[in-house]
Amino acid sequence: MERIITPNELNEDIGKELSLRPEKISEYIGQDKVKERLNIFIKAAMKRGEALDHVLLYGPPGLGKTTLANIIAKEMGGNLKITSGPAIERAGDLAAILTTLSDNDVLFIDEIHRLNRSVEEILYPAMEDYALDIVIGKGAAAKSIRLDLAKFTLIGATTRVGMLTSPLRDRFGVLCAMEYYTEDQLTDIIIRSAMVFGSKITEEGAREIARRSRGTPRIANRLLKRVRDYSEVEGDNVISYKEAKDALELLEVDNRGFDRVDNKILEAIIDNFKGGPVGIETLSYFIGEELGTIEDVYEPYLLQQGFIVRTPRGRMATEKAYKHLGRKIGNEKVIGEQKSFFKSEE
Repeated sequence: MERIITPNELNEDIGKELSLRPEKISEYIGQDKVKERLNIFIKAAMKRGEALDHVLLYGPPGLGKTTLANIIAKEMGGNLKITSGPAIERAGDLAAILTTLSDNDVLFIDEIHRLNRSVEEILYPAMEDYALDIVIGKGAAAKSIRLDLAKFTLIGATTRVGMLTSPLRDRFGVLCAMEYYTEDQLTDIIIRSAMVFGSKITEEGAREIARRSRGTPRIANRLLKRVRDYSEVEGDNVISYKEAKDALELLEVDNRGFDRVDNKILEAIIDNFKGGPVGIETLSYFIGEELGTIEDVYEPYLLQQGFIVRTPRGRMATEKAYKHLGRKIGNEKVIGEQKSFFKSEE
């Protein structure tokens, strides 16, 4: 079952995201440091009549890396070619893409950390010298020829910058870290998206959706669509605070952006294992989720937000987790504002 709050792209997002993406850097909401840096570098490159230096965008999924790549291409007056690391299986696949690029075009490679080594080595001369080295023939008769390429810009995107090899990382002239969005920024994004959808929304309604969007625009826009559906059926076609709150509670997305399984993990650690430590295999068995799913899907955000910590002996809940669930340290229940989806054991 697909999670509504996953930051990864779902099939339902593909068409809608294209219509919601801004086309100018001035229209892009959030990532102020990244925007300021790119705006200067783009203007400088255009003033010199050169291609923009290669750009590496890194950070969690759903924060707008593809959108920024599209904006850069438009600002530079070129076309955008999109591919991904896993999709480029052979060096010839990459060579075919590179030879079709024109000056100021942008090649966007998502998940660039997943390029295999033979493909990566083709990129080195392409990025440094705008040239492609091709070997013709085999054995003693083999010879290398060099093809000139257009002055293009490579934009690499990755969620795991540490997995990039040093030679590849060092060839990027501009490195930009993408950060989670603030509640105010997400509120502005939701209001803009509602206008694109032709939906009416109050600022309080937009803020309630933003509060539960885990700092991620992709999740915010996805929740907006679901709340819009609820408003059209159960409300008066105006997304108010109450309608947003009621719709998101129906979807079991709480006021921290946690879903049923997120809360189930926290409750298991606190109520059944006295706050931990508990081994990941034991936790997996107890809540009925696969170990890999917990590690790759659920755990990263709980760790990043400081609700659980990893220790040599297992996972432990933090004080924030106790407060979130309305518990006291020592597993005593307290009255709190947070609605729990699972009752703790008495």
